[in-house]
Amino acid sequence: MSANRKKLMLPAAMSSAGWDVAEARDDIETVRFDDLTPEAEFRAMLADADAILLWGRPFPAADIAAAPLLKAVARIGVGYDAVDVAALSARNIPLLIAGTANSMTVAEHAIYFMMHLAKRGFDQHAFVRDGKWREKFNAPIVDLYGKTVLIIGFGKIGTRVAARLEAMEMTVLVHDPYVAPDAIRARGAIPAPDLDAALARADFVTIHCPKTPGTVGLINAARLACMKKTAFLINTARGGIVDEPALCAALMSGALAGAGLDVFVHEPIEAENRLPHLPNVITAPHMAGVTLESKDRMGVTAVRNALSVLDGRPNAENVINKDVLG
Repeated sequence: MSANRKKLMLPAAMSSAGWDVAEARDDIETVRFDDLTPEAEFRAMLADADAILLWGRPFPAADIAAAPLLKAVARIGVGYDAVDVAALSARNIPLLIAGTANSMTVAEHAIYFMMHLAKRGFDQHAFVRDGKWREKFNAPIVDLYGKTVLIIGFGKIGTRVAARLEAMEMTVLVHDPYVAPDAIRARGAIPAPDLDAALARADFVTIHCPKTPGTVGLINAARLACMKKTAFLINTARGGIVDEPALCAALMSGALAGAGLDVFVHEPIEAENRLPHLPNVITAPHMAGVTLESKDRMGVTAVRNALSVLDGRPNAENVINKDVLG
């Protein structure tokens, strides 16, 4: 590699739009890696890397230590629980996320889950496909109109979910201890500081908070017991925020009407996980934020984030560990 060129490691799965932005720069050498690249080979690649973009691969402290020249890490997405942020901060390396590049995509998917569950999509399709037309009233469907939804987490995604559901004439409650009540009201929603009380009111609960030590197990057996038997739970945030065994028990016992799950504690899920096999559950393989359009937006944003640091003008809005910016 030329001494004047900086090495940018890019995942093979990144969209061509992102690659185009990186490869248009004469001062950047792009190096392709795969999420399944063996650890030793991956760390050898890191030895002279100036920046890296991450898709699905974790980035622990040992990987960071293998990259002495590293100046920037950018996620092609918004979650970063698999990245050792403390290890990056210790070396003043910024971690950047894709901002709002897939916020609307996740918001749409959460609402898709809600609609599918409310309208009993699998059942209705099966009645037509299997010639069971007369059984259509055996699977009653419900409106979203007039119902109450609780949004847990009111950031880039939660605010978009709220706007869309308000347009569908739903009552929108918001639980987010980090957002001022007046800011929630300004967006037409109702602050719900008491999570247990809000869960008891909601017909739909949709989770959009980050996974932190404080949110792991946030929706546990006790909180599931607060919910209506007719309620639906949606999780497009991160696995582990919901207690999966407790959720499975509630769904099987009829204590909860249904769930839409894009994320799980173990991904891919373990063979014994019963949730995808329940008739009142719809799942996706951690794809709520991934569409053809969002992949392009995330790839382009992530590349620009990394380049902003290498160019000496970090995109501070997308930096997670802002303390490293001085």
